[in-house]
Amino acid sequence: MEQFVFLGIGLPAWITIASLVAIMVALARTHAPLEVVYLGAVTVLLVTGVVDEEEAMGGFASEPVIVHAAFFVVIAGLIQTGVLYWLSKNVLGRPGNYRLSIIRLVVPVSVLAAFLNGTNTVAMFIDTVKIWARTLNMNPSRLLLPMSYAASFGGMCTLLGNTSNLVISGLYLEKTGNSLHIFAPLLPGLILTVVGTFLVVILRNFIPKRESSEQSFETTSDYTVELLVPTENQAVGKTVQEAGLKQVNGGSLIEIVRFDKEIIMPVPDDEFVLGGDRLIYAGQINEILQLKKSHGLVAADHHVYDISEIGSDRKLRTAYVTFGSDLIGTSMSTNDFEHQNDMALVAVARQGKRVEGQPREVRLQAGDTLLLECPPKSVDQLEKVNRRNLQFFDSHFVPQLSKRTITAALILVLMFVISSFHIMPLMASTMLASGAMLLTKCCRMDRIVKYIEWDLLLVLGSTVVLSTAFSNTGIASAIADGALQLFGTNPYVVMCVTCFLASLVTQFVTDVGCAAIFFPIVWHQAMILGCNPMPFVMSLMLSVTFSYSTPIGSTNNMLIFGPGSFRVGDFARLGIVLHLVLFVLMMVVVNLIYPI
Repeated sequence: MEQFVFLGIGLPAWITIASLVAIMVALARTHAPLEVVYLGAVTVLLVTGVVDEEEAMGGFASEPVIVHAAFFVVIAGLIQTGVLYWLSKNVLGRPGNYRLSIIRLVVPVSVLAAFLNGTNTVAMFIDTVKIWARTLNMNPSRLLLPMSYAASFGGMCTLLGNTSNLVISGLYLEKTGNSLHIFAPLLPGLILTVVGTFLVVILRNFIPKRESSEQSFETTSDYTVELLVPTENQAVGKTVQEAGLKQVNGGSLIEIVRFDKEIIMPVPDDEFVLGGDRLIYAGQINEILQLKKSHGLVAADHHVYDISEIGSDRKLRTAYVTFGSDLIGTSMSTNDFEHQNDMALVAVARQGKRVEGQPREVRLQAGDTLLLECPPKSVDQLEKVNRRNLQFFDSHFVPQLSKRTITAALILVLMFVISSFHIMPLMASTMLASGAMLLTKCCRMDRIVKYIEWDLLLVLGSTVVLSTAFSNTGIASAIADGALQLFGTNPYVVMCVTCFLASLVTQFVTDVGCAAIFFPIVWHQAMILGCNPMPFVMSLMLSVTFSYSTPIGSTNNMLIFGPGSFRVGDFARLGIVLHLVLFVLMMVVVNLIYPI
């Protein structure tokens, strides 16, 4: 395998390149889970001998993985003791106009993102911001997009702010044996945050107004609802007119689907009602759903004999189809999701508009809003089972504030103080903080698992292995040499071109993967040119976070895509401006702070 050489690089390098291409294709063309894709690539590298067992295992025992795992425990303590709840509920207030609303939201989100990771902050604030938007009589999309951008801005200011920052910090530690300071990117990150916030405020008209889907369930007069007629129902044997099922409060019967798949549309007044019929209504959902009580209809994925078969304590809940969900491209009639989870689909919304056809026949897309009749479980229990496929709107809970709330906040502050003054390395301080959360009972051991993002830890470990392969096989040095041949030996030009390419790739590939791929390249460039590597490293660290223009390159944007009823193109107008302006500013600021 070592003897094969093509275009100056050997077979291990081509296997690594093929693995990278396979990752990109899988992420773009399939709905395979992110961690499965990355672990598959690592498996290929290990089996073919591109990396050995020590290098493969070393990736999963690296600093970014351990720091993130420990920090998840810290986050669990902050959530369970109510620290984050108190913050999210008490910092927004009642601003007088849209401009002040953005400022009131962006400032605390940016600050929290710097300390708690941008993705954690967005996940925490989504429900609060949607409720806040209602009280301000405003489209949630007008606040959710600034919140996502603010979390990305604030995340640039510390190593904990973005997961990609930790990846680059870990790779830097491997190369130099020295840890980056937790506030290493603070000064350039702070400048970019201020300018980015200013741009969001002055360009606020670029932010689209999208009607919230679950709000549309309550107010729109043009949604499709599906209800089933049990066999023992008083309407069976009567015409739809006699049974009072044709014209109803808030809507009308537009279609009947018989148990043998016969479709009756339009529905004549003298059409008889049969047991097992699925009645498709168009109208105002809250009015139509009264038929469940008044006429004994049910929401079900299978034929029922009597209404008593459907528990009376079941609840209607709103959920969004997540990116990467197994439901994408399928319909409820062709998958077994309802049966496996004891749920029944009632209605589907897509970007605030009615989805034509029978709800259970609709081919689902990422961001679709589903109105589901669910078993009487807590939202936490529902999310634990369906986390990969659905994000529930009413996912927040109200914790009891107590002395442990203050204890958890103090542990967080001490963690940053210890790390900031180099009393302990970042990895040691986060592990100490997680242990303190457990010892003071700020978080319960049996609930920690819920807060640990195992898939993210697997992706983090995999990206470190991938970066090792890029470096060891000579790909990074080959690309670095090629860039020097194309753009000369001016370090500013080489750095600018490479980092701009990274900022483009991160629009479509996760910032974590992009950081792992490009770090060996910029490091080799700095070494070949004999330059200080810090401006190269810092420029890359900031560049890979500029994923403002698409929903798929940024976890923050993915999280708000469904709740805000966004379209894919909604991120481009403001996102492209932010990308270009902040990139130019970043290159100037970084090179002023870290001279080459």
